[in-house]
Amino acid sequence: MVIDPITRIEGHMRIEAVVDTTTGEVQDVYCASTMFRGIETILKDRDPRDCGLMAMRICGVCTVTHFQRSIEAVENAFNVIVPTNARLMRNIIQGALFMHDHLVHYYHLHSLDWVDVISALDADPQAAATEAAKWANVAGETPWTSDVQTFTSMKDRLQKFVKKGRLGIFGNGYWGNSNYKLTPAQNLVAITHYFQALDIQRDLGQMMTIFGGKDPHPQSLVVGGVTSIIDIKDPAKRQLFKDLALRVRAFIKGAYMPDMYMLSEMYKGEMIAGEGAGLKSFLVYGGFPLNDGDIYTANKLFPGGIVHNGDLTQVTDFDPAMVTEDVTHAWYAAPAPEHPFDGTTTPNYTDFKSKANGVALLDTANKYSWIKSPLYDDTRVEVGPLARMIVGYARNDTRIKSYVDNFTSRAGITIDNLYSSVGRTIGRALESELMSDIITDWVDELSVNIDAGDFTSWTKFDFATVSQTAQGYGVEEAPRGALGHWVRIANGKVANYQAVVPSTWNAGPRDHLGRMGAYESALKGIKLSNINEPLEILRAVHSFDPCIACAVHVIDTKGKELAQYKINPVCAV
Repeated sequence: MVIDPITRIEGHMRIEAVVDTTTGEVQDVYCASTMFRGIETILKDRDPRDCGLMAMRICGVCTVTHFQRSIEAVENAFNVIVPTNARLMRNIIQGALFMHDHLVHYYHLHSLDWVDVISALDADPQAAATEAAKWANVAGETPWTSDVQTFTSMKDRLQKFVKKGRLGIFGNGYWGNSNYKLTPAQNLVAITHYFQALDIQRDLGQMMTIFGGKDPHPQSLVVGGVTSIIDIKDPAKRQLFKDLALRVRAFIKGAYMPDMYMLSEMYKGEMIAGEGAGLKSFLVYGGFPLNDGDIYTANKLFPGGIVHNGDLTQVTDFDPAMVTEDVTHAWYAAPAPEHPFDGTTTPNYTDFKSKANGVALLDTANKYSWIKSPLYDDTRVEVGPLARMIVGYARNDTRIKSYVDNFTSRAGITIDNLYSSVGRTIGRALESELMSDIITDWVDELSVNIDAGDFTSWTKFDFATVSQTAQGYGVEEAPRGALGHWVRIANGKVANYQAVVPSTWNAGPRDHLGRMGAYESALKGIKLSNINEPLEILRAVHSFDPCIACAVHVIDTKGKELAQYKINPVCAV
């Protein structure tokens, strides 16, 4: 079975699966990214202070995350510590991004793997209102929407779409598949929240622009701190951000979390069976410093560490020296797994195999993807929100444990049930709830600091002195997982640059020992209820929130130079 491209992700990804046509079980699977990433080559010989503005173009969603990681790599190389206002401002902007990314992912990219849109046409709006109130009550929250008229209007809207044959993005789903478990009323609740989440997405976009300047591709970060001090000092802008954050929090608690309780109940069998569990080994770099100083010794909102084989009694510290990338089955040339400081980006494209039944198949015995295979201490691991919940739980982090325990006790499940596609989806929601609670605390902390007269937003450093020979890394958490940028500097210019991104950790092909990455491992053993509708494959892949743009970029297939650009940095005042 060839699924190419996998849709409702950012980027280009192909899945080839060997499926038993009698049982529907996926017996073997290969994940490939079919476009080349060359950002590391683009950054070579640049001024390291400029890298962030280009590195953020790795992704069209997590722009500020790549921006900040690149800047932190240079700060680490120069031993620059940012001031309090900069730490808080970076946390605030990143926190808004996390909630935006998670909300968009579930409702607009992933929910239709669980929600049957057409089934909602059979719903009684009164029953939908009852369901909305029921699951909000389970969550212990006020429902975002529970009035009959709202659900009646949404049902009428869907009926008009269907009658006119204009389902649009809902037009090619596997509606009616037997593995959809929600009732018609529950489907109507979920699809109503789908449309309401579009408004909340806009609020989150505005939050990111208040202090980031614009979205995507904000402009307010620099090596040493932030440039938005005028906005930081403005109490009206701080209050606007907080007001929007409180509205987002109300949606997360009154719609998103109730939907997760509903999902957990209706798909509990899949959770108990561990469907889509995959590696069950998790890596977290650590993220969101809670105190000033070196970000790698600070207390973190998300503590770093590694948990292997789902064993919560054993958690080890993260060591950036243990990260390598293997290219045995990736379209690159390298003699052995390389640490990012010494990493190379040398394309070695060996093409697909010959066509079978008119379809070109991957050469899975050799190289078959433009994604490398990251290794941690020569092991394969999963990264992402579920990893952060699992590692935080294993670390006995009080805050993370309280959110996980609250959900599992109310839902009637165990933490082991989170090792699944459903659990991965719930982990992302738990993280959103946690972030919605703490982000207003950071705004208050910023206000206290500003009101006390501290307007420092940048740490001065002498670039001419520190820039000649240095190396540094920025390793932190992005919405999709552990993100690292590594830079080596010589003669004031970038000598080598490597980014190891979350979707590379998860989507990488087999390594030098033939071991699967997180996507491939999660898909193996999954059973399809309908051999012609690979719903369960999409469900498992989407649960990771793939961002293959993070792993790949564009190249002219004929090797032709497309253009040259020369930037004049001198401008008139």
